[in-house]
Amino acid sequence: MTQVDIRGVIVPDDDQWIYDWFEMAATSPKIIRDTISAANGDDLTVTINSGGGDVTSGQEIYTLLREYPGNVLIQIQSMAASAAAVISQARESEISPVAQLMIHNVSTRAEGDYRDMEHAAEVLRSSNEALANAFTAKTGKPREEILAMMDRETWLTADRAVEYGFADRIMEPKAGNGQKPLQLASSLGGLLPEKAIAYAKAHVRDNTAVARAKAEYEYMIMEGNAK
Repeated sequence: MTQVDIRGVIVPDDDQWIYDWFEMAATSPKIIRDTISAANGDDLTVTINSGGGDVTSGQEIYTLLREYPGNVLIQIQSMAASAAAVISQARESEISPVAQLMIHNVSTRAEGDYRDMEHAAEVLRSSNEALANAFTAKTGKPREEILAMMDRETWLTADRAVEYGFADRIMEPKAGNGQKPLQLASSLGGLLPEKAIAYAKAHVRDNTAVARAKAEYEYMIMEGNAK
């Protein structure tokens, strides 16, 4: 059996090294692709503790797990929110009794005139419809009900997640081995600001102590934690 951990923010492949450099928990599709390749059809256990992140990366991970030829068991250990909630719908799943699952609408930032805003709204509606496919396929609930749940940002306890069909069962404790306390790996909206990504790509490849200190200070300023 092969295990892969989905921790922290869901990020694009090209940004994974930046989160690693900042020592921030993150998971990109490449991590899943590499694990699947090494597993070579063996049973796969996927543990999730993530507040979500990049939508397209989450969609790719969902598809990779859904198409994997071997058995897959998804375990929601603490949180599966947003893009991570989509990933959790890919195959058979179980959820810790202390975990939560959250679904909501896709969000973005847009600039321009009314035509740009209307286009952005159209893209968001289309993205919501695409993600709703994962939830309807897993739960069997009508699309309208799923979209309404996304509209109001729905948080589900483990019991509710199983009741509504978002997870198949509650995780049972292993015999003779008490469950360890679960710690939240990533807050919602944990994606690095675009300015921080651009700065890191432009300045910190050398990974020297000075460059690292400067980049971390710049990031603190962007987050409002330094002046």
